[in-house]
Amino acid sequence: MTGKLTLFCTIFLIGASIISAQNELECKTKLSLFHDSVKAKKYDAAYEPWLYVKNNCPDLSLATYADGEKILKHKIDDTDGELKISFIEALIDLWKKRSQFFESKTPNGEYTAKACQLMYDYKDELSKNNKELYDCFNEGFNTDKQTFTHPKSLYTYFSLMVDLFNEGEKSAAELFNAYDDVSEKIQFEVQNYSEKLNALVLKTETNKTLTKKEENKKKVYESYLKNYALIQDNIDAISSRKANCDNLVPLYSRDFETHKNDSIWLKRSVSRMYHKQCTEEELYEKLVKQYDKVAPSYDTKIFVATMLIAKGKDKEGYQYLEEAYFLFDASPYKKSKLAFRIGVIFKNKNQYSKSRRLLLEALKLNPSNGKPHLIIAEMYAKSAKNCGKDNFHQRAVFWLAAKEAKKASRVDPTLQKLVNQSVSNYEAKAPSKEKIFLLDMGGKTIEIGCWINRSIVVPKP
Repeated sequence: MTGKLTLFCTIFLIGASIISAQNELECKTKLSLFHDSVKAKKYDAAYEPWLYVKNNCPDLSLATYADGEKILKHKIDDTDGELKISFIEALIDLWKKRSQFFESKTPNGEYTAKACQLMYDYKDELSKNNKELYDCFNEGFNTDKQTFTHPKSLYTYFSLMVDLFNEGEKSAAELFNAYDDVSEKIQFEVQNYSEKLNALVLKTETNKTLTKKEENKKKVYESYLKNYALIQDNIDAISSRKANCDNLVPLYSRDFETHKNDSIWLKRSVSRMYHKQCTEEELYEKLVKQYDKVAPSYDTKIFVATMLIAKGKDKEGYQYLEEAYFLFDASPYKKSKLAFRIGVIFKNKNQYSKSRRLLLEALKLNPSNGKPHLIIAEMYAKSAKNCGKDNFHQRAVFWLAAKEAKKASRVDPTLQKLVNQSVSNYEAKAPSKEKIFLLDMGGKTIEIGCWINRSIVVPKP
């Protein structure tokens, strides 16, 4: 009896092994079929073999999930009604299964954001309300902020907070905290992509040719930076309508005692009041001094400096600014942001020479940021009347301004529209072709004095 049982078990195991091998072969065959169809963008033909592999051997290949996403997105776009909803739910389920079988290759933040975004895009079909959607994004953002990076999802996450605030479901404090969280994330990603882009920009500036792979990367980095700039502008616009001195002062006055030793709360409060031009308020000085007391740093020196300058104590304020910059030890990108920030402060106080020095330092540290070029160009234009011995030489300064502005879009394509407007404005104010001809100045070099101390070649008419 024992021998018969052993024989039966052996036959059963052999049979199971044969079935398993046949199933694996079938899966591999169908994997090849749907993968080839997806490459040819024949998504309907790919659907049946893909479905077989997903259901019978979900751990066979990552292609099941990468290609499956393309197949299901096609199905969603190509169907209506209940069938569309079934494909939407299938795609969400596919991302969950990907996380189950290929966890290390399925970043939680990224794929949670994708699932939440899909539900948001089809919220009417799925009958999802704003709170459900916000909670979805909020969980993904706070669970894995590092990979929650897509610009569209970051914007949707914040816009849902605004919707809930408007519905009375969220407080002003929660709205402002969400704005800070998303803005800080955007700035982190801007730094990340700027540093990657800088390496490629520096390569081109040393007359080295980018490889095809590098050219593609450059386009991707520029695209992300453009989109981050766009959503930052949009959330700034939304926040500006909610955050004003009338709202901020009572809010921060009420919460001060609770958060007076919280450096993050103090930093955000000071920063928002500064950017919303609430610096004349008594509360602002109170917040700045407390921030400097709790977490003294280069950042607090900036706020102390701006407060002193606002009160007319320029000399003392400038000293704080310069100390802040030269004592700041950080990555080139972060130091460039500080140099830019101080440069703008000097520009606003008409300290153009000091401003240019800091802005040029910012460019040296972060060459893919074109904004310093635009500000330098603006300062040249504003100095035209004071930096030329006669009308022609004064108006020639606008050529220099236009030349400087053009540099901005060469390193930062996101500024192209602004650059075009600036250049058109400057060139319209420069000497006309007739004037150049009458004075026989075409091709000659003009030395521009005062703080500018630069030269410009007069264009030939």
